[in-house]
Amino acid sequence: MRLWSLHPRYLDRQGLTATWREALLAQAVLAGRTKGYTRHPQLRRFQSTPDPVATVGAYLELLADESSVRGYRYDRSRIITRPADQALWVGRLEVGTGQLEHEWGHLVAKLALRSPDWLAALKAAGAGHEADLPEPHPLFRVVDGAVADWEVV
Repeated sequence: MRLWSLHPRYLDRQGLTATWREALLAQAVLAGRTKGYTRHPQLRRFQSTPDPVATVGAYLELLADESSVRGYRYDRSRIITRPADQALWVGRLEVGTGQLEHEWGHLVAKLALRSPDWLAALKAAGAGHEADLPEPHPLFRVVDGAVADWEVV
């Protein structure tokens, strides 16, 4: 399961779709609709919130927004708890600078193999420039910090 902390704009078509599916799985786990993956490390940051299902719902909603920008139609009716006001969810969770750097490196390696044209376009647009961190998924706000303790390195 990979629930990227990176902004979904960096994900290629395959990455965006995979993240949507993984987040739907996370939602099912958090809602108690499946018995598998209940101890998956990436769920910890959602489980630590007052309303994990609503938090992953906000994550999904913002992924669906990116899909719409690209002309895809993700089925928003699959989101169990949709936020009434998405703006209230922006920056709700923290992500460390080390985690963003780690995820960026992981994504670049995947894109180099799977979607080199997408990676070239990102780099041409200035994404991941050494002096700048990539933007986080809108649900997250960046804080100084190392790679998250739930991350498998």
